[in-house]
Amino acid sequence: MALPGTRARGWAAAAKMAQRRRHAEAARGSPSRASQGSRAALYVHWPYCEKRCSYCNFNKYIPRGVEEAAMRSCLVTEAQTLLRLSGVQRVESVFFGGGTPSLASPNTVAAVLEAVDQISHLPADSEVTLEANPTSASGSKLAAFGAAGVNRLSIGLQSLDDTELRLLGRTHSASDALQTLAEARRLFPGRVSVDLMLGLPAQQVQRGTLPAPDPELTAEMYQEGRAVLREAGFRQYEVSNFARNGALSTHNWTYWQCGQYLGIGPGAHGRFVLQGAGGHTREARIQTLEPDNWMKEVMLFGHGTRRRVPLGQLELLEEVLAMGLRTDVGITHQHWQQFEPQLNLWDVFGASREVKALLAQGLLLLDHRGLRCSWEGLAVLDSLLLTLLPRLQEAWQQRTPSPVQGG
Repeated sequence: MALPGTRARGWAAAAKMAQRRRHAEAARGSPSRASQGSRAALYVHWPYCEKRCSYCNFNKYIPRGVEEAAMRSCLVTEAQTLLRLSGVQRVESVFFGGGTPSLASPNTVAAVLEAVDQISHLPADSEVTLEANPTSASGSKLAAFGAAGVNRLSIGLQSLDDTELRLLGRTHSASDALQTLAEARRLFPGRVSVDLMLGLPAQQVQRGTLPAPDPELTAEMYQEGRAVLREAGFRQYEVSNFARNGALSTHNWTYWQCGQYLGIGPGAHGRFVLQGAGGHTREARIQTLEPDNWMKEVMLFGHGTRRRVPLGQLELLEEVLAMGLRTDVGITHQHWQQFEPQLNLWDVFGASREVKALLAQGLLLLDHRGLRCSWEGLAVLDSLLLTLLPRLQEAWQQRTPSPVQGG
């Protein structure tokens, strides 16, 4: 455990790194606008937690001790490698997730951001989000993260009921959560989000697992929550995300718009084109899960990519459809044409009887703007996709001639 003086010196170093980055930004002036293919978001995975929560299935580890300097070095190296491979010239957002990244030092955050800005370009106004848990995010540490370059916080409250928090295995109380939230709002005004869970099971644990909540009750809670938030001035900009005053997550918006994103750290996922290596096909990439093995691979190869899967055009269009319809904007005609210039939305969905039935029920809208869910349709998107995805596949097969079989 670091002594207070050592910790303060580390946080001061993080602030100096962030200041160097801002000075470099000013010296460069206004860069030319990067093309769509040379822009991306960056996800950074910090894999460590204080304890396991009963509901969490993310890639996380409870270590006896963390060699943060080694982890920091490997995160920097992998970011540099993947940015070079991708040919990305502009990183539009960075998201530190986990795990519990608020357990990391601000110095680690600053080092990653500085490396990103040196290899690519990270504008001073880019969204930089850090996930934080109340028990690992004191006011002084949140301020140090801000000095290191973080400008948005995502706080894992989950619940404001102490009984539910204990059921979930959380280490904080409702009082801790509210105190952290107040401090975050003071330090990052207008740029704080919180995670809240609904549909929690009855307050009991059976054989070490949580019993499944009643689906009808969960649906009712979801609809009631949507209505309450709408009345409070929140825009439901995605199935499970709400914001007011325009404060939506631009990083997550990249996912829903099927933009490029790089994933660094153990178990991180990414989707990008290897332009820097002469590639033309978007790949889905998954990094090695276990931190020690991942670090060994990064030290040997410069990155810890465990799996690479080229995405076919139909697979990409399926993602555009499924992800885009999660948002209140849906899929505009212009957005669809960026991925498929020949087969438009009317061609795919306009003549389908099944889709016309969904339009008549008021669950979908297909018009001059594009294809999107209604308020009612957004709540049942999964069932709508059972109709829409097969229709897309059928239209794609009709468009693409079958290959001639040789004798």
